[in-house]
Amino acid sequence: MKPIQVGLLGIGTVGSGTFNVLKRNQQDIQGRAGRGIEITMVADLDVARAQSVVGPDVKVVNDARAVIANPDIDIVIELIGGYGIAKALVLEAIAAGKHVVTANKALLAVHGTEIFAAASAKGVMVAFEAAVAGGIPIIKALREGLTANRIQWIAGIINGTTNFILSEMRDKGLDFDVVLKEAQRLGYAEADPTFDIEGVDAAHKVTLMSAIAFGIPVQFDKAYVEGITKLGAADIKYAEQLGYRIKLLGITKRTPAGIELRVHPTLVPAKRLIANVEGAMNAVMAHGDAVGTTLYYGKGAGSEPTASAVIADLVDITRLHTADAAQRVPHLAFQPDAISNTPVLAMSEVVTSYYLRLRVADEAGVLAKVTGLLAEAGISIDAVLQREADEISGEAATQTDVIILTHDCAEAKMNAALAQMQALPTVLQPITRIRKEELA
Repeated sequence: MKPIQVGLLGIGTVGSGTFNVLKRNQQDIQGRAGRGIEITMVADLDVARAQSVVGPDVKVVNDARAVIANPDIDIVIELIGGYGIAKALVLEAIAAGKHVVTANKALLAVHGTEIFAAASAKGVMVAFEAAVAGGIPIIKALREGLTANRIQWIAGIINGTTNFILSEMRDKGLDFDVVLKEAQRLGYAEADPTFDIEGVDAAHKVTLMSAIAFGIPVQFDKAYVEGITKLGAADIKYAEQLGYRIKLLGITKRTPAGIELRVHPTLVPAKRLIANVEGAMNAVMAHGDAVGTTLYYGKGAGSEPTASAVIADLVDITRLHTADAAQRVPHLAFQPDAISNTPVLAMSEVVTSYYLRLRVADEAGVLAKVTGLLAEAGISIDAVLQREADEISGEAATQTDVIILTHDCAEAKMNAALAQMQALPTVLQPITRIRKEELA
């Protein structure tokens, strides 16, 4: 059978990895797919560099639309990234009857509803395993492997840059700014790391997982997003003393009131496997009613790990290329007419427990005032840790840190209590609040 022909838009890190892995493992891939898969055309602005990567047998152009217009191309791989030209090219490829493979989590999290609808109307597939957690096959696990389950929650370390930074802060006792510079020097963080450190990248990914898990549209605009820039080495040390580690988690949960969709630093019990995922690695936990809790671990980025996911999508499309469109796995796991309008909860409605750190004047009665305000708000305390005043560098015996762990309460209730505590004259700095998840 004639090999299926693939056009590649963008041959940077992931694109070159995809070309090389596909060429290296061609025999095994063909055996699994049932026919050959060949990248026969590449579009890249740097034609000379791209040609040096793919060799003389592959046509290289500087116009992505030339690839889309080629009638011999069956599948278009979009590896340009971003929301702009990438969106236009994906929609044009769909309109031309091409299947699409993309690693563009930002595009799908923001415009996925429009893109998937266009693909369904045209009878083509949009595959995006590489968009979430790099080489970990989490999309296939959620969409197919756990299809018998009513999924209850997902929690994931889905950004390697922030996990590397948090691991270094814990191991070396350094503050965020110092470790970020080191991460940039080592290539783990971009020159402009905003999307990573502010939680936006993780929010794109958890938005896609939430849609697949719960049968709702992709709704990135409804996600709560908080990054790691305000974390200090002291919080990581205190969490450790209390038996927890701090991870930036993407969390989505099914509740009677609606769906939680949030990204923020989170205290996780140190005994949980996911709390021990270090460096730039990724891990995703998913809890289903039948299977219980499952854990998926691996490299979340990089040339060949991400290429692994891109090629898995190519194989899936090749197998189903001639199948009736109605028999294919739906883009978001649920059939289009089964997508629900279950609301995504505002963060103020989310119920969780909390870690609070207060820098207070070392005076009699301060702790009583703070705990009294929590009690008045109906927030119960799980644990209190008070650091000795003389341990705080440069503050002699005039200040101390009070660490409080609470039981579950609604975010709105905690916000009101925090405002009252912050107004106390004996609370000397902005209160640090970090949410806590047991992930049991």
